[in-house]
Amino acid sequence: MEHLPVEVIGNILSHLEGARDVVITSATCRKWREAYRKHLHTLAFNSNDWPAYCDISPILLEILITRTIFQTTGLQGLSILMDDAGEFTASTVIAWLMYTRETLRRLFYNVPTSPNVNILAICGRQKLEILAVAHNSITGVEPTFQRFPCLKSLSLSHVCISALDLSLLLTACPKLESLELVDPEIAISDAQVMVELSSPTLKSIYVEAISLDKFILETDSIERLHLRDCALEVFELIGKGTLKYFKIDDVSVIHLDIAENVDNLEVVDVSSFTIIWTRFYQMISRSSKLRKLRLWDVTFDDYDEGIDLETIAVCFPQLKHLSLCYELRDGLMHYSLQGSSNLENVTVLELGWTVINDFFSHWVEELLKRCPNLKKIIIFGVISEAKSHEECQILAKFTSSIVRLMRKYMQVEVQFEYE
Repeated sequence: MEHLPVEVIGNILSHLEGARDVVITSATCRKWREAYRKHLHTLAFNSNDWPAYCDISPILLEILITRTIFQTTGLQGLSILMDDAGEFTASTVIAWLMYTRETLRRLFYNVPTSPNVNILAICGRQKLEILAVAHNSITGVEPTFQRFPCLKSLSLSHVCISALDLSLLLTACPKLESLELVDPEIAISDAQVMVELSSPTLKSIYVEAISLDKFILETDSIERLHLRDCALEVFELIGKGTLKYFKIDDVSVIHLDIAENVDNLEVVDVSSFTIIWTRFYQMISRSSKLRKLRLWDVTFDDYDEGIDLETIAVCFPQLKHLSLCYELRDGLMHYSLQGSSNLENVTVLELGWTVINDFFSHWVEELLKRCPNLKKIIIFGVISEAKSHEECQILAKFTSSIVRLMRKYMQVEVQFEYE
């Protein structure tokens, strides 16, 4: 170890998870202390990594963090996540950021302060590439003076920000590729709660726990769109058909419009969602490059129209991964077995149930017949903790039927996942 260059030791220290481990390890000898001072490039203070952080008073914790940071030179990554450590002095936090901002590339920031620290004013016009801010307020965005010329990834979690400032913030990030919005508190001046965002370089957006009347996203480069646990009246995506991955999970939306962006879709993943199938199908029917389709715990308002495998087989010829959750309602299945076209390219089949009955085994068998090149089938099921004798009998009968069925398909790997 004595022959290791200090630069390599600096890399080793930078891969340790917490600042406490870095300080303890660097005390090994003079060479390691030198590596800590001159070649450490990543430092993390996380109250979850070391519970004792929460037992130290904020004043002592400020001193500890200040000493640790100010002994380093050239930090590129700084993570300060203090969820339950009390409130910090704003001037001290500003000193940390001012000391590191010229070399900083990655900043993960969740520090409650009094008063609030304007992180954009401090870190703007620097070399920051990744910025994650949580449980803070962002106000008075000035794109001219608070530009982030190198920023590629922005994450705002439980942040209070106005719709206008959010829009201006994206304008201040000319190279932004990834955006995460998690449970933001959107301040709106008008009666209608509306957010309009525009970014020509944005490739991926994740939105969670947001409630709006209208959400309009305009971007020419979007490839990934994931909405989760949102309540929206209108969601509209304006782009140039670059979208490849579309996922919605537990979302309530009255009007969903991504129609002009579906030609290159490869993954559609919809779960815990109520949709009008005919409208949804019309929206994604041009996705001839679709490789994965997942419809799980989905309720169809226009159920009488029927969702048949023939439509899926014909419209999505490149489909390789199909996931369907079986539901029987009013004596009819959500996914009918009409037509005769096979799903020739499907190699992975995921099937699940909400309530198991005798029809499910028949449904599985018919789907297997329609997938001649299948390699793997995964069966998901929900089993109540207080199972009645009848439920146990149905499950036993189903298991026996699947065992008999799969003897005909020895080339197919079978996997069960129950919850």
